[in-house]
Amino acid sequence: MGSMATGKEATLHQRILSDIENQIVSGAWPPGHRIPFELALAEQYDCSRMTVNKVLTQLARAGLIERRKRSGSFVTHPQAQSAILEIHDIKSEILSLNLPYSHKLMKLAERRGRSEDSRRLQFAGPVTVLEITCIHYAGSRPFCLEDRVINLDAVPEAANADFASLPPGPWLINQVPWSTAEHQIRAISAEGEAAASLDVAKGTACLVVERRTWSPSGPITHVRLTYPGDRHSLVARFTPAS
Repeated sequence: MGSMATGKEATLHQRILSDIENQIVSGAWPPGHRIPFELALAEQYDCSRMTVNKVLTQLARAGLIERRKRSGSFVTHPQAQSAILEIHDIKSEILSLNLPYSHKLMKLAERRGRSEDSRRLQFAGPVTVLEITCIHYAGSRPFCLEDRVINLDAVPEAANADFASLPPGPWLINQVPWSTAEHQIRAISAEGEAAASLDVAKGTACLVVERRTWSPSGPITHVRLTYPGDRHSLVARFTPAS
């Protein structure tokens, strides 16, 4: 009888765990949503509060919820990490959070370069660019806004690429060998289109990562990645200088 009870308890534990995980991953319970109290969950699943407590503890250790004394348990704002000195893949960042990835192409325009494009690409001569805007999603929530210009004189194949199916970042990495990259990192307050695209209030603190890449023949691309500040962090690992 004891082993049967243990087996039933383990099965119920997994069922409650899966149900709550699905609510979070699907976006039905967005960041900040309060999880039902232990007593309510115990009544819902006809189990002990101890079983529910173990489930919530496991979810907190996994980083999916935050438990606050006297307030309850809340869905966390998922935060991905990427290395400063690497060209990171946004899809991998999102999948590392155990959330489904998708992206939406918002703008695609081929045009002659303007002074702003020359500044972004750090290129003095005339240039033809492909301007691209994408939103990357973690589950149902916007995770990152990508604003990019590609130098079509250096990468003419980009004009015919299907960026609705494959985001420009991984496409470029697979298509064009790069020799040099530069990162700039800053904080901004979300305004206008950025706030609307990321579904955050105006004035929300955001992290902006700007990156330029070059090949031996010249500039390839400049991209501006904007993250709500609570959804991303940057890390670097280094050793003492010799």
